[in-house]
Amino acid sequence: MGSKEFTAGIVTFPPGTRNKFHIHDHEQILYVVKGKGVVATEKEERLITVGDVVLISAGENHWHGATKDSVFSHLYITKVETKTTF
Repeated sequence: MGSKEFTAGIVTFPPGTRNKFHIHDHEQILYVVKGKGVVATEKEERLITVGDVVLISAGENHWHGATKDSVFSHLYITKVETKTTF
């Protein structure tokens, strides 16, 4: 079973790791399922933890990853046709 409109998956970051700044051309939803993490834009950094939901706007330059002392896992949801640029 799958969706023709959305893609989803779980990403896990070891303590202290994060991805690079990147941009999606559609909105992205993150749902934290484990640990503590950070989601950041060019203007701010926000600490997030289990149960938090984050909506990242299309075109927003951002990164996300684990705090120094915690494994961090999140579910992501995007449209199937979403393109990511770094």
